[in-house]
Amino acid sequence: MKIAVLPGDGIGTEIVAQALRVLNALELPLEMETALVGGAAYEAHGHPLPDATLALAKAADAILFGAVGDWKYDTLERALRPEQAILGLRKHLGLFANLRPALCYAELTHASSLKPELVAGLDILIIRELTGDIYFGQPRGRRVAVDGHFPGAEEAFDTMRYSRPEIERIAHVAFQAARKRQGRVTSVDKANVLETFQFWKDVVTEVHREYPDVQLDHMYVDNAAMQLVKAPKRFDVLVTGNMFGDILSDEAAMLTGSIGMLPSASLDKNNKGLYEPSHGSAPDIAGQDRANPLATILSVAMMLRYTLQQPEAADRVEAAVRAVLAQGFRTADIWSEGTSLVGTKAMGDAVVAALTAATKTTPITKS
Repeated sequence: MKIAVLPGDGIGTEIVAQALRVLNALELPLEMETALVGGAAYEAHGHPLPDATLALAKAADAILFGAVGDWKYDTLERALRPEQAILGLRKHLGLFANLRPALCYAELTHASSLKPELVAGLDILIIRELTGDIYFGQPRGRRVAVDGHFPGAEEAFDTMRYSRPEIERIAHVAFQAARKRQGRVTSVDKANVLETFQFWKDVVTEVHREYPDVQLDHMYVDNAAMQLVKAPKRFDVLVTGNMFGDILSDEAAMLTGSIGMLPSASLDKNNKGLYEPSHGSAPDIAGQDRANPLATILSVAMMLRYTLQQPEAADRVEAAVRAVLAQGFRTADIWSEGTSLVGTKAMGDAVVAALTAATKTTPITKS
């Protein structure tokens, strides 16, 4: 299996380096090739997603992605900003299903923004539709208004839209995921205001008829945002559109103690995936050995499970992360009194050591 490694910008290079150490420690028969993306690619090639990088991503079985972006690129025209790289990869590779597990480890309940009793045992899977909605809808742009409250004034506009096939396929992903969990799906919409999400609600309800063993409820996005901080353990699988999912998954990240703990997988219809941490490039701490690599390492575990078909190896990576947390190792974002503050590399060292120790007793199956 071939993996395209796209570290990107800021802390992306540091966290991906540690994830690769964990992946290499598994000694699986993998081919890995690295390419520039984001701001680093713009500096070298004048575009955040060069043709060579896109070709590599298309040829690979999976993509390990770091993070892109830096404030110094904010003045570039939108098509050349680093963030366009990830949007381009989603579009060109058909990565329509974003899976973000929000899991609160027992050792991190006190790092959460909520009271420990609200997050202890938390295990939510947020499924976000990734290639439609207002982020990709056309038309979009700026113009002089010909109607509305201020005709003749400059205005900007974006288009929110979803087709039936887009909603159906993400609904199937959610219901199938729920079958392997607690059997509950919450579909998040704004059907009381938006025609797009009344259609979303209708289609999800139709697809649900194929899954009588799964419980379905519907919730407006504003209520879902409130319930995530009021009673987060009421949720099992949440499925929603691109923009709502973007916001809610970051909110859920703080329930786990830090967005530095939140991995993600973006999958196509054949389970080819792009795997990345849910956090950004954090240019303010880049190069300082302060970033938390655990979200990226846990993204490797998701890659092993969903695309590489190595569930035993995925289990071992996740067990190594749990072991390291149990040993008291913490990066700055999850540190608390009485635990050991470590940097990016030292956290990688600890995970590799835990993985290696476990591997000595239980060999990993190779295929």
